[in-house]
Amino acid sequence: MTPAWTILTAFAGALLVLLLPARSAAFSRVVALVASIAGALVAAVACLERLNHPDAPVWDLNLPWVPDLGINFHLAANGLSLTLLLLTGIVAIAGVLFSWNVSHRPRAFFAWFLTIIGGVYGVFLSRDAFLLFVCYEVVILPKYMLIAIWGSTNKEYGAMKLTMYSIGASALILIGIVVAYAAAGGKSFDLDYLAHATYAPSLQFWAFPILFLGFAVLAGMWPFHTWAPTGHVAAPTAASMLLAGVVMKLGAYGAMCVAMPLFPQGFMEWRMVIAGLAVVGIIYGALTALTQKDLKFVIGYSSVSHMGFILLGLAAANQWGLRGAALQMISHGIIAGLLFGIAGRVVYERTHTRDLTALQAFDLWKTLPGAAVAFTLATAASMGLPGFSGFVAEISVVIGLWNVYPWLTIPVAIGIIITGAFSLRAMIRAFFPERKSTDAPAEKMPPLTRPEISAIALLLVVSLAIGIYPKPWVVLIDDGLRSPLFQSILSLP
Repeated sequence: MTPAWTILTAFAGALLVLLLPARSAAFSRVVALVASIAGALVAAVACLERLNHPDAPVWDLNLPWVPDLGINFHLAANGLSLTLLLLTGIVAIAGVLFSWNVSHRPRAFFAWFLTIIGGVYGVFLSRDAFLLFVCYEVVILPKYMLIAIWGSTNKEYGAMKLTMYSIGASALILIGIVVAYAAAGGKSFDLDYLAHATYAPSLQFWAFPILFLGFAVLAGMWPFHTWAPTGHVAAPTAASMLLAGVVMKLGAYGAMCVAMPLFPQGFMEWRMVIAGLAVVGIIYGALTALTQKDLKFVIGYSSVSHMGFILLGLAAANQWGLRGAALQMISHGIIAGLLFGIAGRVVYERTHTRDLTALQAFDLWKTLPGAAVAFTLATAASMGLPGFSGFVAEISVVIGLWNVYPWLTIPVAIGIIITGAFSLRAMIRAFFPERKSTDAPAEKMPPLTRPEISAIALLLVVSLAIGIYPKPWVVLIDDGLRSPLFQSILSLP
């Protein structure tokens, strides 16, 4: 199965949604769901083919685009790329299901939604640095539109802040890519070519932090993380799921697959700084989440904390660390999507509040038991309990970290403990509050709808599947790490 079909299904779905007549606007959600399922199926089949034929050549499509500048339309899919394609497809399906009730301009909503998905697919498949940058930029405008039009809670401010951070980060990425291109002779933007070029250590020392920071901003690295909680809270449910589930992974993926392989010596000079900022992000995000009163802000700051594990795995730069970073990308994408879906769609649409104190009056474990059970399981996954994907990912990162900076495992352990504290606090206050016998009984809530149940079940099953049997995901990720692109990193002392 050609992985490029993931890109085509997303953009074709977006175009078809726009071509629908106004009287058939409600049908746009069906088109979006079919397009999302098609993309996920393409990714799933490609993953299975790679697992069944691990020695087969990596799928590759390389066509001239702007030959005078050495720019090609170069797509390729190793095991790492395929797992992230599958993550994107799964989150896309869940996002459409959680947006089944969108009635305000649904054609435009799902067109922007699918455009983001298409851009994300493009980034994960691009093997030309300029093409990757173009796909990266495709995502910016749809993010702004989804938040500014369909968002809430200071939506204009949240949309603009996210966009400004994204544009600033993109400028840094472009500078870093152009520097690598010029220093390599100005012949090609191909990532493998650029990664095997020889760059002076002095150039790498200043070029690496520019390129890495450009990607790390979107990955929510402290102290450049402030767009993330604000953007998550302002965004509609599906956009929150995309931001946390896959868009933040674009930054982590770019840092891992572009910045580090291109300037490995520069990475070595800044490695300790990255590890330190990652640990601060883990603890800061967890402590801040512990003080929040808005359920979405709790999840938003928890994303900053969990993304810190990805950056920590990158800083370890060994097999365990990079494997753990990739697993955390997938795990956090699934769990954050589930948490935002429950908080933004299931709870807020019925109670019209996300305030933890106000939610206590609704006695949700009685009035909405399905959501209470789902959020409890999602909380367990977020805390990294065994049996869920979070445990597999975080333990891999910690093992990789122990082999490089064993003393950093102590503050990381503290961050994990605080994660448990804010997770349990939010769950208990929102769903299992203490109520007096004299309190008036809460009104019965509308039960979970079929689209909501389907989305929750999909994300929970995937998290459990990874936690119980992670081998297929690990095999695919290790296949990607055997790419020549990572040899300069994995050979570092």
